Amino acid sequence: MASATAIHIPEVALSSGDGRAMPLVGMGTAAYPFAPENTKSAILAAVELGYRHFDTASLYRSEKPLGDAVIEAVRLGLIRSREEVFVTSKVWCHDCHPELVLPAIKKSLRNLQMDHLDLYLIHWPVSVKPGTSLLPINREAIVPMDLKAVWEAMEECQRLGLAKAIGVSNFTRKKIEELLVNAKIPPAVNQVEMNPIWQQQKLREFCAEKGIVVTAYSPLGGQGNMAVMDCEVLKEIAKARGKTVAQVSLRWIYEQGVSMVVKSFKGERLKENLEIFDWELSNEEHLKISRIPQHKRISVLQILSPQGSLKSVDLSDIDNVEMCSSGRVLQALQV
Repeated sequence: MASATAIHIPEVALSSGDGRAMPLVGMGTAAYPFAPENTKSAILAAVELGYRHFDTASLYRSEKPLGDAVIEAVRLGLIRSREEVFVTSKVWCHDCHPELVLPAIKKSLRNLQMDHLDLYLIHWPVSVKPGTSLLPINREAIVPMDLKAVWEAMEECQRLGLAKAIGVSNFTRKKIEELLVNAKIPPAVNQVEMNPIWQQQKLREFCAEKGIVVTAYSPLGGQGNMAVMDCEVLKEIAKARGKTVAQVSLRWIYEQGVSMVVKSFKGERLKENLEIFDWELSNEEHLKISRIPQHKRISVLQILSPQGSLKSVDLSDIDNVEMCSSGRVLQALQV
């Protein structure tokens, strides 16, 4: 069984699905360069600390080591069965076609050595011609996305029991509204970039109205971006509280009623990221954080090749096609 010192992570009920609750803090498994053995050992360490939600994607190449780690965790007695963990995966853009969603989830399940996912997400509201490179995406390979038909395929994944719940990632309010027009099963989750530097207040309010749980990725700013960790407001609060900047950021997200996935493969950081549940930020601290200048880091343009044109499709309703400061494709692996 799990260690007596394992931290209990609060959970949130999902509005659609089989009623299973999702742990509010999960472990992200995107990494570059990819190292499967490091991934497996880090996941095992996380299970022992109390992590029960693990976030992967077909893009990340971490499904196989995650599945191996869960099997090993059961063998070691850290958990009783696979049912004690909540596993999220995502369908990548080149499989965002009605006829390819079902084969894609089946492939992910084979990689994971599981018979179902707890949550399956559309990774981006973008469709790419099948057989093209994963990253960067060739601009000429982007094709109009049949969101209605793709979502129907996602709903079929849930009806077949291959995914207990379904949702989206990197969806704006406009794209969610487009999806909801025809959805028989509404998305349970919208996983988006969110942290004190990019607070997503309007999107969070909209999702709350629709019963959609927001999950924050890059809650500490993400690989190669120090905007959160170098924020003077957060440093000041952390110093006064005797906490780390990371803990202040994660606690702030938690107090917004938002779930999160945090990527770290270091044992001490994994532990630190869970030590956020026995204290609270003050109203004054919340006010200070609310006044932090906002900066969006992740844009759809980051996952595109800089060459070529976008004549075949209009991406303006995805994220206003805002070019981020770094423009580095590899940072997109964090999502």
